[in-house]
Amino acid sequence: METNTTIDQLPTTIRAFLQAQEARDADTALALLTPGAVITDVGESFSGEDSLRRFVSEAGAEFTYTSTITKVVRDGATWVVGHHLEGNFPGGTADLDYRFALDGERVERLDIVAG
Repeated sequence: METNTTIDQLPTTIRAFLQAQEARDADTALALLTPGAVITDVGESFSGEDSLRRFVSEAGAEFTYTSTITKVVRDGATWVVGHHLEGNFPGGTADLDYRFALDGERVERLDIVAG
């Protein structure tokens, strides 16, 4: 396992996806996913273009928050990006791990779990 705290170590696809998600740019985010991609967010699964588009556009949109990348870890074929969130959501802070699995140059799976 290789640990770093810099986003520069991430594959371009993952960096681009994170930027698109932060900007709520569903078209760019979807172009970075495989056709069969699945995203799970704290246990809820999203697949298919419409569901994934809603996830990128709407997840967390009702809250105002900041997100800081706290770690970047490569664990075999999986990349883990730790995020620390602070905002006006219940609890006010959260630590999440974004676990990416790639298929070539596209994201095949993203699991967002409590970090």
